[in-house]
Amino acid sequence: MPINLILFVAALLVSWLVFRWLFTFVKSTATTALSIAVIVLLLQFAFGIDSQDLLREIINLPQRFQELFNGQF
Repeated sequence: MPINLILFVAALLVSWLVFRWLFTFVKSTATTALSIAVIVLLLQFAFGIDSQDLLREIINLPQRFQELFNGQF
């Protein structure tokens, strides 16, 4: 009987830890997604930059960094 109690407590502990990790992960993901949405909307409404322009610049970032480090910028 004591082994079943130990197993039950261990299962509760592992379940609690997984739940906490999952909650932290979902909270972090939601915060990041909300931040990205706010930035994209701000760029759209304040500066008239659409999401395609932003995506194009994100794709060109490695090339820009390479030019910056090579002194060609």
